[in-house]
Amino acid sequence: MASSSVRSIDSGSWTPKQNKLFEKALAQYDKDTPDRWHNVAKAVGGKTAEEVKKQYEILIEDLKHIESGRIPIPNYRSAGSTSNADEEEK
Repeated sequence: MASSSVRSIDSGSWTPKQNKLFEKALAQYDKDTPDRWHNVAKAVGGKTAEEVKKQYEILIEDLKHIESGRIPIPNYRSAGSTSNADEEEK
């Protein structure tokens, strides 16, 4: 069982690319898709069905915290950027 613990720790980090692939796969394979987590894992690459399901559960918890107001919505404006977002705030 120790090897699975090590594997879990090693595979716990997600790259930005994996996160983007995860988001796209969630949109493609909805909750009614047979073998959803296997399909999502295959689309992401380098993750098991259990790992993508766990990532989904974490995502849902984060969304609940944001929607309840416990975590502020982040400001994603990049440094030095003057975009339409500035205009929309006025």
